[in-house]
Formats: sequence, structure tokens, C-alpha cells
Amino acid sequence: MSATSAPVRATPVSATRRQQTISAWVFLAVPVVLFAVFLLLPVVMAIGLSLTDYSVIGDFEWVGLDNYARIVDDPIFWVAVRNTALYTALYVPAGLLVALGTALLLNRSTRTARVFRTLFYIPVVSSTVATAAIWFWLLNPQYGLLNAVLGWFGIDGPAWLYDSQWAMVAIVMMSVWAGFGANMIIYLGALQGVPGELVDAARVDGAGTFRVFWHVTRPAISRATFLILTLLLIAAFQVFDQAYVLTKGGPGNSTLTLVYYIYDRGFGRLEMGYASALSFVLFLAILVFSVANARVTGRENDR
Repeated sequence: MSATSAPVRATPVSATRRQQTISAWVFLAVPVVLFAVFLLLPVVMAIGLSLTDYSVIGDFEWVGLDNYARIVDDPIFWVAVRNTALYTALYVPAGLLVALGTALLLNRSTRTARVFRTLFYIPVVSSTVATAAIWFWLLNPQYGLLNAVLGWFGIDGPAWLYDSQWAMVAIVMMSVWAGFGANMIIYLGALQGVPGELVDAARVDGAGTFRVFWHVTRPAISRATFLILTLLLIAAFQVFDQAYVLTKGGPGNSTLTLVYYIYDRGFGRLEMGYASALSFVLFLAILVFSVANARVTGRENDR
């Protein structure tokens, strides 16, 4: 007569692991569902809209790739591309240098440095409307502070927001001022991780301040630089608030950016299909530049 085997009971360890696995999946399910509902679903809907002629108040009309073909022959789109490229060329290096320079100056554990870190971060958490109100006063051609300071040196300041040649520069100045505090914090974290013994060794070898920065500090904070460059590029391609609040895309479309143009087509002229097609073109542009930046910066980090 063969002996019957006793039933295998789950050990306390395996039961605990199973319970932890179930709990982990439950916790993961909530953000996954939110991600699918509020991101993936709108993206799929936008893809569908980009293939239609939808004006919100009318019916859907399938047009296929006509919206994308229309983009090529749209002169205002190319104006927006040129303005966005100009903004990116001005904003990205300025934002990077201001954030890095400020972080280098405040990379010390003093009460004054902590106070200035807080002050420089305040514009990041301030609303765009409040920031725009300040810059409206600063850039006023008659009684603005900036032109008053330039007048002290005998310089006749421009009309800034009312001059097509200077309006984009004014928006860049506001954007750098409003956003460099966040990047400064990232750089401060990276700078505090620079090995002190390497800095001391370089100084013992006779390296000056610039050589210490270039050969020791710069390589040590390269990953932070890559992160900030990527964030600045994405923010530059998505600039909207500043142009909308300060200039409404003017004067003469000189500050009309891609996102502002998408907003105007979608909500101003109710051309949701065309606006969706424009948004995917912008997405592809951001993707290409982000990948290119990752490859270039990755090669620098590998050296």
C-alpha cells in the first residue's frame, strides 16, 4: 500500500512574498490606469483627430494625411518654426550659463547663500501672470526700470515688447529669469557631489580656478548638464505662456511660437484636426532634438 503524500502548505515566507507581490501590483495599477486615461487615451484621440477635419461644433470629416500635407505649404507655420528656433538658440545657452554661474557662486554653506538660493527659486513657483506683470513694468519703453538703467550709461533703450526686433529677446530674458532657479538647484546638487580631494589635488598641482573647473568640476557635473540641456530644449520647443501673456504672438508674428500657433489654430479658429497634426510635428521635433542631445552628451560623458 503506497503512502499518500501530505498536502504542501505555503510557508510563512512564501505567503508574505505573495502578499507583497499582490500589494505591489495594486499600487502600480493606480498610476498605470491614470497614465492610460490621462495620457495614452488623449494621444490616441489626437492621432485620430489629426486625420480629420474637426471643428468642435461640426461633424467629423475624414481627410487622411491632408492636414500633414497642408503643413508643408503653410507660411505661418514656418514663421512659427523660425521664431521657435530663434527662441531656442537664445534661451538654452542663456538658461544653462545663468543656472551654472549662479550655482557656482552659491555653492557654499553660508546663511547668505541659503537666502539667495531661496530668492532665486521664488520665480519658479510664481505664476506666469504675476511674472509677466513684473516684466511689463521692467520693459516699459517710457518708465521701465531696464531702459532707465540703460539711460544711465547713455543708451537709448528699445521699445522691447513693441519692437519686432527686440520682442523675442524680451521673452527670452523673462523666461531665463523665471526658470533658472530650478536648474540652479540641480547644479547645486551636482556640485556638492564633486570629490573634494580631486579639487585639492588639482590646486596642489598649480591649476587655477578655470582649470579646476574645466578639468575637474565640468566632467563631474556632466550628467546634470545633460539633464538640464534636455529640460531646456523641451521647454524651449514648448514655450507658450510668455508669448501669450506678454505679446500675443506679436508684433507682426515676431513672437509667434509653435505651441502658440497650435493653440490659435485649435482654440482660436476651432481647427482641431489641423492643430492635432501640428502637435505631432512638434512632438517629432522634440524627439529628434532630445535623441540628438542624448547622443552628443553621451559621447562627451564616455570620454
